[in-house]
Amino acid sequence: MGPRRQWKKVGQVGQVGKGVKQSATLHEQLVNPARRDSRDLPDLPDRPDLPDLPDLSDLPDRPDLPDLPDLSGRTLSRRDFLAAALIAPVAAFARQNPAARLIGTMPLGNPNGLPATPVNRLLGSGLSARLFTDLSTLAPGAADVNATPVDRFFVRTACPASLPEPASWTIEIAGLVESPLRVSVASLQSFARASGRFLLECSGNTDPANYGLLSTAEWEGVPLRDLLGRLAPSASVWRVLVSGVDDDADVMQTSVPGASWIFSRDDLQRALLALRMNGAPLPRDHGFPVRLIVPGWYGCACIKWVNRIELVPDDAPATSQMREFASRTHQPFDASRRAGSSAAAGPGPPPALARDYLPAVIDTAAMPVRIEKWVAGEHAFYRIVGIMWGGARPTNLLSIRCRANTPWTRVEDCPLPATTDTWSVWTHTWRPAEPGRYDIVLRVDDPAIRTRRLDLFFYARAVQIDDV
Repeated sequence: MGPRRQWKKVGQVGQVGKGVKQSATLHEQLVNPARRDSRDLPDLPDRPDLPDLPDLSDLPDRPDLPDLPDLSGRTLSRRDFLAAALIAPVAAFARQNPAARLIGTMPLGNPNGLPATPVNRLLGSGLSARLFTDLSTLAPGAADVNATPVDRFFVRTACPASLPEPASWTIEIAGLVESPLRVSVASLQSFARASGRFLLECSGNTDPANYGLLSTAEWEGVPLRDLLGRLAPSASVWRVLVSGVDDDADVMQTSVPGASWIFSRDDLQRALLALRMNGAPLPRDHGFPVRLIVPGWYGCACIKWVNRIELVPDDAPATSQMREFASRTHQPFDASRRAGSSAAAGPGPPPALARDYLPAVIDTAAMPVRIEKWVAGEHAFYRIVGIMWGGARPTNLLSIRCRANTPWTRVEDCPLPATTDTWSVWTHTWRPAEPGRYDIVLRVDDPAIRTRRLDLFFYARAVQIDDV
């Protein structure tokens, strides 16, 4: 065993700092805990349509596709980018189907032609900020299938207006510890190492036009268990509160300031204090200089701009962030304590104590991200390209259904993923029986794998088919 590494102490502090907020209004009850009958697919809400993908009708019929255009000396447009990103995957499919010709791609989401939700561009600021990742370029062999470029990685909350200077940034270690201290980010840098490729998803990823609050990146940082292992707790039973800088003055209708989450020590076995993303320092909107990454957990628990880690009692109350996201992280609700006697009064309050919260993990999920229209002879057919992510165990037992009350069909090409830490790509050839609207849903044919959102048709994608 090598010499014991020492964390640099910047100074000792008392057991003071950001407190745990006792309560907050629960907003956006987005996940209905009641399981729906799998035969009845509900209508999707009216949401903005997904922007049209590039018209690739000028691709040659033969499988040998032309070289990419020389784009030096000019700005790369979204149309150029999408076309370039899709040439290699389309070429591979064309080689396998030499008689087929690609016509174009079909809009996914709301087929009613409403204004498109902008993608790959930051909208708003502070708690109201959103950047939706355009997932439609993902495909086997596509350039961004392994890691989402940083400038297109989703954003749920942008950087607060004021942050401490990075050079003086420290993380306060306090609570039930014998010797409170501060750890400088500079001292963490010397312990950082490549940690892996991990996916993040916002638990409020609900826009059917894109479901774009979902991305994956390569992360570098310090395992949090290493830091916790060097502490001397002053109690035998404790939990870990991780807090980040937030702007308490930035109040909006659907979010409550107060970035913090309480974990058991076991929850954090794979967690890291991330310092770098895709080989570069974290951008400001992604938590610079340090954020928490908990592989397999929703983004609401992966606290950005970490400035305090506190050991708290086992009976510590849930934080305001835990309560706000309780519904979206599938927490149990106490119906006996709801405000009213009927179900219309809501499901009741979320758990009061942090220890009663389930881990905010992402179940196995899947959805289409692109539908290509092909023609062979006089008939059209469609190639559905999708992704699968989440869960604790890889599977390729994925089935698809394009309309309610029709048979499920096993996905045609669904390789067994090597890991569930990131997404994998699947494809399926589809020949619709008739024109009309289709709502595409998926399921996992393994009862041992939990799929709470797929069970609710959470990631249903609507498409209008006019040519069969």
